[in-house]
Amino acid sequence: MRKFVASLWLSALTLGATGTALAAQPEDWQYRFQPAATAIMEQIQWFEAYTLWFIVPITILVMALLAWVIVRYRASANPEPSRTSHNTLIEVIWTLGPVLVLLFLAIPSFQLLTAQYTPEEEPEITIKATGVQWYWDYEYQAEEEDASVSFTSLMLQEDDREATGKEDTASYPRLLAVDNEVVVPVDTTVRLLITASDVIHAFAMPAFGLKVDAVPGRINETWFKAEREGLYYGQCSELCGKDHAYMPIAIRVVSRDQYSQWLDAAADDLEGANRALMAAIENDKDEEKVASAAE
Repeated sequence: MRKFVASLWLSALTLGATGTALAAQPEDWQYRFQPAATAIMEQIQWFEAYTLWFIVPITILVMALLAWVIVRYRASANPEPSRTSHNTLIEVIWTLGPVLVLLFLAIPSFQLLTAQYTPEEEPEITIKATGVQWYWDYEYQAEEEDASVSFTSLMLQEDDREATGKEDTASYPRLLAVDNEVVVPVDTTVRLLITASDVIHAFAMPAFGLKVDAVPGRINETWFKAEREGLYYGQCSELCGKDHAYMPIAIRVVSRDQYSQWLDAAADDLEGANRALMAAIENDKDEEKVASAAE
């Protein structure tokens, strides 16, 4: 039942979202979650909707009781107040009621918390993310040292859009786009090792349901499994200094074949690998448009 409700919730969000297809980024006047790209985020969205079934009725009940007490027991309408010291039935109700509500909230909450720290399978890829004032360093862990890929990801400057081929502000929005995105394959469990080199940062990716502190001298571990291809954006979510607002996070989810080709090329030429990957993605989009037109 929970998975069914979560899928309906995700469909509604996806239909209402704008911007790059099968990707997620903040939208103007957005008041809901970004479309989920992982099963964990779908569970978070389900749990948020589930809690509203308790929060809304309780809020309405409390407001109604306050209004009733204000009107019914005001001095002019009730000049002689009751001297009743307690009511056993009411005391039982207001003790058992909250206990039951907390029980119904605690069980799915603990299940979600457990799922967030327990991947369903052994991660295939491990990436270390290091927060620096004010950018991110990434390192792909590999058994062979010469096969590892590491790079710095800086916020894309407006003057660099043409040189990097990222003129499209819909796909590469201002203050969110970066020069080098993290690239991962779709439907693959990825382990993230998160730390910092100077002050406390936070690695947050809303569409993945991720938000983990990056603490100097400590490595925090999390994971994700993106189920939809696209370009996803997040930001540092811990106040870390004057340029805190200018250290975005970008993760590009691609097919396994595209990822393998990118990884092989990135070890020697990261810029060339990124350009080849972007060209391959655009080529696939063009082919899909042609196929759709032919149908």
